[in-house]
Amino acid sequence: MSKLAVPVTTKDHAQGPASAPTTLVEYGDYQCPSCGDAFPLIQKLQHHFGDKLRFVFRNFPLEMHPYAEHAAETAEFAAAHNKFWEMHDLLFKHQANLADATLFKLATQLKLPAPDLTTALEQRTYAARVKRDYDGGIRSGVTGTPMFYINGQLYTAAYDYNTLSAAIRSTLPAQQ
Repeated sequence: MSKLAVPVTTKDHAQGPASAPTTLVEYGDYQCPSCGDAFPLIQKLQHHFGDKLRFVFRNFPLEMHPYAEHAAETAEFAAAHNKFWEMHDLLFKHQANLADATLFKLATQLKLPAPDLTTALEQRTYAARVKRDYDGGIRSGVTGTPMFYINGQLYTAAYDYNTLSAAIRSTLPAQQ
């Protein structure tokens, strides 16, 4: 599959205007080292392209990463408190240790109720949301992380700054 099977909607975690000419979707795993490498790259692209780029993050926790599922559920817990992006960033910055104790510390750092996070993880309150992202990734042909889509098309080239920047630039309208 070379197209995004699940279109971007207002239910997605997105930064940048919906009217941006380019939408970059990442299927990512908070424990994945390659996703960790891509994290500052995405921030640099967002800074460079500004309102011309909308970035969407979707959860795709891999089984090989034992902390990825709880990290994704923690991001969704934070989203329920309007702090998804703050938690997203902290999870990548603390990627080397995503055990539950760290997740609770990060929640406290964001002034989120850590006891509520404990309950949410125990009861798998946000597991369905994570699974929805994951299943959409499977339907879109995601086989690993990070996997990117630009304006709904699978991006298969290198994800270094120059290559990804050029791919985004190619989707922008010609300058008048």
